[in-house]
Amino acid sequence: MGTSVQVTPLCGVYNENPLCYLLSIDGFNFLVDCGWNDLFDTSLLQPLSRISSTIDAVLLSHPDILHLGALPYAMKHLALSAPVYSTEPVYRLGLLTMYDHYLSRKQVSDFDLFTLDDIDSAFQNVTRLTYSQNHHLSGKGEGIIIAPHVAGHLLGGTVWKITKDGEDVIYAVDFNHRKERHLNGTVLESFARPAVLITDAYNALNNQPSRRQRDQELLDAILKTLRADGNVLLPVDTAGRVLELLLILEQHWAQHHLNYPIFFLTYVSSSTIDYVKSFLEWMSDSIAKSFEHTRDNAFLLKHVTLLINKSELEKVPDGPKIVLVSMASLEVGFSHDIFVEWASDAKNLVLFTERGQFATLARMLQADPPPKAVKVTMCKRVPLVGEELRAYEEEQNRIKKEALKASQSKEEDLKASHGSDANLGDPMVIDAINAHSSSDVTGPHGSGQRDILIDGFVPLSTSVAPMFPFFENSAEWDDFGEVINPDDYVIKEEDMDQTFMHVSGDLDGKLDESAANLILDSKPSKVISNELTVQVKCSLIYMDFEGRSDGRSIKSILAHVAPLKLVLVHGSAEATEHLKQHCLKHVCPHVYAPQIGETIDVTSDLCAYKVQLSEKLMSNVLFKKLGDYEIAWLDAQVGKTDNDMLSLLPLSTPPPPHKSVLVGDLKLADFKQFLASKGVQVEFAGGALRCGEYVTLRKVGDAGQKVGGTGTQQVVLEGPLTEEYYKIRDYLYSQFYLL
Repeated sequence: MGTSVQVTPLCGVYNENPLCYLLSIDGFNFLVDCGWNDLFDTSLLQPLSRISSTIDAVLLSHPDILHLGALPYAMKHLALSAPVYSTEPVYRLGLLTMYDHYLSRKQVSDFDLFTLDDIDSAFQNVTRLTYSQNHHLSGKGEGIIIAPHVAGHLLGGTVWKITKDGEDVIYAVDFNHRKERHLNGTVLESFARPAVLITDAYNALNNQPSRRQRDQELLDAILKTLRADGNVLLPVDTAGRVLELLLILEQHWAQHHLNYPIFFLTYVSSSTIDYVKSFLEWMSDSIAKSFEHTRDNAFLLKHVTLLINKSELEKVPDGPKIVLVSMASLEVGFSHDIFVEWASDAKNLVLFTERGQFATLARMLQADPPPKAVKVTMCKRVPLVGEELRAYEEEQNRIKKEALKASQSKEEDLKASHGSDANLGDPMVIDAINAHSSSDVTGPHGSGQRDILIDGFVPLSTSVAPMFPFFENSAEWDDFGEVINPDDYVIKEEDMDQTFMHVSGDLDGKLDESAANLILDSKPSKVISNELTVQVKCSLIYMDFEGRSDGRSIKSILAHVAPLKLVLVHGSAEATEHLKQHCLKHVCPHVYAPQIGETIDVTSDLCAYKVQLSEKLMSNVLFKKLGDYEIAWLDAQVGKTDNDMLSLLPLSTPPPPHKSVLVGDLKLADFKQFLASKGVQVEFAGGALRCGEYVTLRKVGDAGQKVGGTGTQQVVLEGPLTEEYYKIRDYLYSQFYLL
């Protein structure tokens, strides 16, 4: 029977919600993407919460919030503990994206869905793979091979190929066939006839202009605003499509010697660019070649200033400028605040380069352009003062007292249970009140009892009294002294990565300043908010710089790949239904578009059986080398082993004769050069190869011309049966392997 394959959408079908799908292959459960939205709506994760404990592996395709935003929350609250697989850029840039979202939320709310430690803990489980690297799963996933391939769209973006028993399951969402400044196009078209293809319908109804026209329209709109003394705000993602926009502006400014300042403002902007500088091998061929020849790194941005705090932007002199700022939804963060400040000036421009997420301020503005009045909520975190601060401290003291009483009560119970004598002495007292009153503690020359304050010290449940940890030295010795274990002095890669990420930030080993201040600031604070009505008078433009293939290209690619079965996800109901009907007519007869929670069985109709080749049979087989493989003609009969497994055994009678089989592929251009080297006059004429004076060689049929079929291809040799004919036929046979 074929490999069992089931697909269950958990989020992101018949709408533009985050992507999250359950893919089961022979009982091994993959969670393919684990996305969330900018609103961090926990109701979207309810389907995931029901099955998260059964997940065996997680595959991440892109480093943005829609594809991996829920990973820290799921790891902490939903019992998700499976290993995670991604490319190196998805791991690094995804981590920075989550940092940026957390810090933006923490500044304006008591955000408690996850912490920075939760983000670090979730990403520690990530195994990084390179493009086209086959990773063999073990244990429950024995026999399954996963491999990431180029998807385009975002740096490190992945088309996942999952192989089991020779059948391929392809997961390809948000791919881009176009080559861009910093990314190559997808390799999806190189896959032929996979058993299952899972793809999205997000852009099925959209068509795009050429890249040159699109880039020119973007630059014209920006320069028109700047020359009219206006500011340009580009709400962007943290570390995704913003990279393409930065290169467009950087190159245009360099070519035309423009002086308008450009700023890139996020909590992790310097860290983002520092990482990106080291990812050149993941980028387009042109960037890699440029670095090889001139050592010129495309992301040494000379016209872009990196900012990590809005206060730095406020110090910039007045004048027209461009600001690329994170949080494209305009819900929170720097983009929200700057939009409120700039929206009332008609000279300014807000330029959206991606569709806003559903129910966000950006989506509302795109759907109903200005002029209009918009109600917004401005939030700010401020330190506690006066009565609020005193009330907070009293509450903290009360909590500490209760913890102290509980600790002392536990110690007394423990003493009683051990029958301890009063002469053993009193345990150390942890006095929380004295932590705030130094006058109660006796000086070094005074008399009386001195309390010891140990912050965070919790006595062991088995101890009579608290004590500091003591580790007995149990080192081994030989004739030369203490035995040294070299492994103790080797810094493991994962430890370096974790240390680097805790230190975070740029290559100097420093945190982004504003991010560090927010993380390390332990002063009591609160969030204050007030509602404002903003008169939106600025210009607002949407241009598609999302970096996804458009509808026409998607249909062409799907027809070329020609999967046996097709599953459509992530797209509006109209786009999904439109692409489904098109594919039913022109791609394959088995097209599915399941609802959330609906499990569909896309097991291949082909029957595959595992058989074992007996040693007696293999000892008589003669193999011939064919490229990286060895091939042979095999005549055998089916039997069973002692374990009731199918086995191929030698024939009990002499094998029947079989026709000669030519194995290989002939390229006419290569064969033309081969004949020329043998002294044969050869030329192309009318799509065929004319060999000598009378013999013609041509290919008939094309394996890719039949949609939904395998197609056939033949090599036809025509001409009179002369000595020349037989000579060329021998040359032709020499290009193949004869079985």
